[in-house]
Amino acid sequence: MATPVLLSSSSVFPEPTAAAFELAASLGYDGVEVMVWTDAVSQDAGALRGLAEHYGVPVLSVHAPCLLVTQRVWSNDPAQRLRRAVELAETLDAPTVVVHPPFTWQRDYARSFGQILAKLAEDHPRVRVAVENMYPVRMAGREFVPYAPGWNPTDTGYDAYTLDLSHCAASHTDSLDMADLMGAKLAHVHLGDGTGEGRDEHLVPGRGNQPCAELLASLAGRGFTGAIAVEVSTRGAKSRAAREADLGAALTFAREHLATAPTLNR
Repeated sequence: MATPVLLSSSSVFPEPTAAAFELAASLGYDGVEVMVWTDAVSQDAGALRGLAEHYGVPVLSVHAPCLLVTQRVWSNDPAQRLRRAVELAETLDAPTVVVHPPFTWQRDYARSFGQILAKLAEDHPRVRVAVENMYPVRMAGREFVPYAPGWNPTDTGYDAYTLDLSHCAASHTDSLDMADLMGAKLAHVHLGDGTGEGRDEHLVPGRGNQPCAELLASLAGRGFTGAIAVEVSTRGAKSRAAREADLGAALTFAREHLATAPTLNR
């Protein structure tokens, strides 16, 4: 079976979640990754199922609300937010939930993070929770890591990982090396790019200096069975047509270097 290429709803921001389904359908993506955020539609299983049915594109992954702007979505408790994301994915038959490592100030959550993941795996065996590689933050010539115990989840070790290529650029890490560290536990890929200039850029793949093409081409040999979610920033697009052009270019890049045909027939 060919590797599915998904459109992350974060890639259409500032347009709403519903626009991701419309664009995924019109451009020929295999599905959608829903970024759960302050848009009520992104939190609602019924609304998401309706969009998936209307546009003919399934939700195949869910990104838990981990950003600073989503700290009050569903609950103030990050463990509850993660559980709700897993329950949403299970309801939608999405096999993967993406989560960031805990922030350093989430002390209780950080201490129990491994136990929380183990309990979720026990309670929801059809959903993989894949911990994402992050990056240190550089400001005014200084560097700090806002994640506990660190930005690289392979240093701790988890059952499943999400490889984010833009985050690799921001952390000055080669994504092929990170994939090697993740090994057989690589479950999901966030496809973007970056220049390594000290911030998380989420460029269209091929427009930065990460080995995006090589990473995609290597996945079959790694025994990868997950999905590729295009997670690029189009907030600077001056029109819907410009946004569509960037998202179409990212899809073409992914399919070309995966050397596969579209996975799902609609």
